Amino acid sequence: MSDPIISLRGLTRQFQTGAEAVTVLRDVDLDIHRGELVAIIGQSGSGKSTLMNILGCLDRATAGTYRFAGRDVGKLAPDALAELRREHFGFIFQRYQLLPDLDAVENVEIPAIYAGVHGGARRKRAIGLLTRLGLGDRLDHRPNALSGGQQQRVSVARALMNGGEVILADEPTGALDSKSGKELMALLLELHNDGHTIIIVTHDPLIAAQTERVIEISDGVIIGDKRNGADTRIDKNKETMLRIARWREGIDSSMEALRMALRAMVAHKLRTFLTMLGIIIGIASVVSVVALGQGSQQTVLENIASIGTNTINIYPGSGFGDRRSGRVRTLVPLDAEVLADQPYADSVSPQVSASAMARFRNTASNASVTGVGEGYFQVNGRTFATGVGFNQTSIGQRTQEAVIDGNARDAIFVNGEDPIGQVIMLDSVPVRVIGVVENVTGFGPGGNQANVYVPYTTAMDRILGRSYLGSIAVRVSDDFDMGQAEAEITELMTRLHGGQVDFFLQNTATIRDTIESTAATLTLLISTIAVISLVVGGIGVMNIMLVSVSERTKEIGIRMAVGARRGDILRQFLIEAVLVCFVGGAVGVALSFGLGSLLTTLVSGARVSYSAESIMLAIASASLIGVVFGFMPARSAARLDPVEALARE
Repeated sequence: MSDPIISLRGLTRQFQTGAEAVTVLRDVDLDIHRGELVAIIGQSGSGKSTLMNILGCLDRATAGTYRFAGRDVGKLAPDALAELRREHFGFIFQRYQLLPDLDAVENVEIPAIYAGVHGGARRKRAIGLLTRLGLGDRLDHRPNALSGGQQQRVSVARALMNGGEVILADEPTGALDSKSGKELMALLLELHNDGHTIIIVTHDPLIAAQTERVIEISDGVIIGDKRNGADTRIDKNKETMLRIARWREGIDSSMEALRMALRAMVAHKLRTFLTMLGIIIGIASVVSVVALGQGSQQTVLENIASIGTNTINIYPGSGFGDRRSGRVRTLVPLDAEVLADQPYADSVSPQVSASAMARFRNTASNASVTGVGEGYFQVNGRTFATGVGFNQTSIGQRTQEAVIDGNARDAIFVNGEDPIGQVIMLDSVPVRVIGVVENVTGFGPGGNQANVYVPYTTAMDRILGRSYLGSIAVRVSDDFDMGQAEAEITELMTRLHGGQVDFFLQNTATIRDTIESTAATLTLLISTIAVISLVVGGIGVMNIMLVSVSERTKEIGIRMAVGARRGDILRQFLIEAVLVCFVGGAVGVALSFGLGSLLTTLVSGARVSYSAESIMLAIASASLIGVVFGFMPARSAARLDPVEALARE
């Protein structure tokens, strides 16, 4: 006689209930050989189901030894036990234990997925098994569309998927009507004749009578072991199927996990949406804030670029916060003339400003009057729509000429008159319009008000009646270093003012740097707030996934029973968490685009600028949150005990 495939010696199983240890199995000695048809019979609570769970590597003994094909099962790690279940055992449960979201073929395929069987091969075998069992016309039916007998046949096909060297049937007919029960027993007898080792756990003597060996158990002790006739066992060679490479096995298992994740999301749409909501809000906030910040920054920088970044403005006082600056009257036209002779000066414009009522015929408008030099429009990068600017003669002769901008033209020439050559009144001073410049867009002198420009000498003598300047603008040559130019201007002005530093400089390049720095700081601040929202969303994902693990405990138990490793379960739930966050991130990005479009439509001048980097970073962040906050629930699922998971409803 060959060595037994299953050998138990002194096997004991205890359960801890509070402070008391309850012994369910006590000193069980048992040998089962290949090809046997065995019934384990006993009343409820006798320990027969516990014994079957231990035989099927779903549970572990407290004491004693269990050897399967010579291997000491008690010393095996969880994944090694999963391998035994996957490669050698097939389970037929009383309640079928089919996954409700999968059709018949997909349920049967599960053991082969974890065994690393090629997709085409496993599907072909699953269809073949179901057809053999009379379910060829029910392949695409889910469990809820099958009768009890049909579901049990699907369970049998699943047990045979990886060969089913040893088939463990726990009360296989308990949930079936008498006809279906007889058909199932006939099927089990047929499988026995094919060489399968079959162990049936039952309390029905009529079922046990159809087997060739009956083992009776009571109160955790074997009290009988008898044969019902001759030994008809047949040694069965284990069936083999085409296995895929190890790296392909991981991909195949991951794809199965992805499909299950999608099914779970579709099956619980509201829960999935609420889980995603925190991620959606966080990602939409981050992307929108960054896009709005970048858009605003680009607008400002473009406006600065339009006037150039090589302009230095000289103002009286010690800074913009100096309240004494209005009383500092040391900036004079001579300063501008000296600066204009310097090698670094491309152009120079003295400036004074005032407010006046601009009138043309019966139309009047408040206007900002700026006295400028001939180089003003070049210094500030202003372009002429029509007409010309001032020349040296205009400055020297204090001519009563004016250049207006588009705002002033629209304000006082309301009937569409051509402004060139027209005489307008600035309070009581008449001036003739010689040019029209384009409006300033956002940054720089001018803004949205009506602006009138006159020679600075005219403004000082005829409008303001003063001899000092409000500021001097210097455009530095493109080939000259701004830092050096700024230092030389400071030195020159200090010398001209008798050693007094009663002025300060403003560099447009510095303005640009300040704006960029400020924008970056604000973006970082608001992004930090958005990241907090993401973290809160991640915590929500973790909570929902923990609930999902609790709700799907039985599914986890079924997958473990048919051979899923801890890593397989971990991967499945981790992929689900990552998928939820990834989809939430994608929806958040789409929402951000929608909000940006709405903002630019409703708010005039608003601009958003999306960058591929920020979008990719947002989605990567969402996926990372899925990994981080999904790991704990996934780990919790992977560490479940298969027998406990199966026992939960």
